[in-house]
Amino acid sequence: MTIRNLISRIVLQEDLNFLLTNRVPRQLLTRFMGWFSQLEQPLIRDLSIATWKMFADLDLSDARKTEFRSLHDCFTRQLKDGARPINSDPNVVSSPCDGIVGACGSIAGIEVFQAKGFPYTLLDLFGDPALVEHYRDGSYVTLRLTSSMYHRFHAPADCSVSEVNYISGDTWNVNPIALKRVEKLFCKNERALIESTLSSGQRLLLVPVAAILVASIRLHFIDVLLHIRYRGPNRIPCSANFKKGEEMGWFQHGSTIIVFAPKGFSLSPGIAQGQQIAMGQSLLQLP
Repeated sequence: MTIRNLISRIVLQEDLNFLLTNRVPRQLLTRFMGWFSQLEQPLIRDLSIATWKMFADLDLSDARKTEFRSLHDCFTRQLKDGARPINSDPNVVSSPCDGIVGACGSIAGIEVFQAKGFPYTLLDLFGDPALVEHYRDGSYVTLRLTSSMYHRFHAPADCSVSEVNYISGDTWNVNPIALKRVEKLFCKNERALIESTLSSGQRLLLVPVAAILVASIRLHFIDVLLHIRYRGPNRIPCSANFKKGEEMGWFQHGSTIIVFAPKGFSLSPGIAQGQQIAMGQSLLQLP
């Protein structure tokens, strides 16, 4: 057994994984990682990326650049042109990011799941009763980004965005182990509500949820870096128009995006928990 496999087996042990990634000073560790990852010292950069490759299936073959200034530069890498084909069907909402499908399906009134047996309500997540009513009995898909994945997210359809609602919070890990142990985890963590209006007039809500070592969301269309020390204003007006597949922003590391659609939308064929999906692939079907 290789050292990598041995360490991976130890870390994947649930109790130990939960302790290592949650029972630590989460916000302090996240701030440190934010500073450390941007160091451009070549030796630190090379050792950091080499260590990352030891513990994750990091594939940089589709990256636009072959050399990186820092660990952060590698985390937030762009892709080669054409690396992610975008589904061009106007009746399809494409995946905004690479990810692994978590809990998904129909919204039961205003209740959804983060994991089996762990429900939360739209009001817990949104904090806005009017927004809750718009997505009552709709559909949702949870997309988890692992550390080695492409970390940028893109417009799932031709759309416009007029406001971002930022909700500061904690930095719990969002891996499956934590989702089975921490109730309403997504509702505790830092997140942003990005409600878009599609060219068809339908609305669609993206909720990027940050996590430990992440806690920083960059959106191209607002002049603010959203992070755990940002204190407002929470509702940030903007005026942005996107073509399907156009880049909207990125996480500093890996985390989760939850996509909410109103009643009438349905999951695309084959979308199921545990499936890996690439940005641009079919995610939802318009009514």
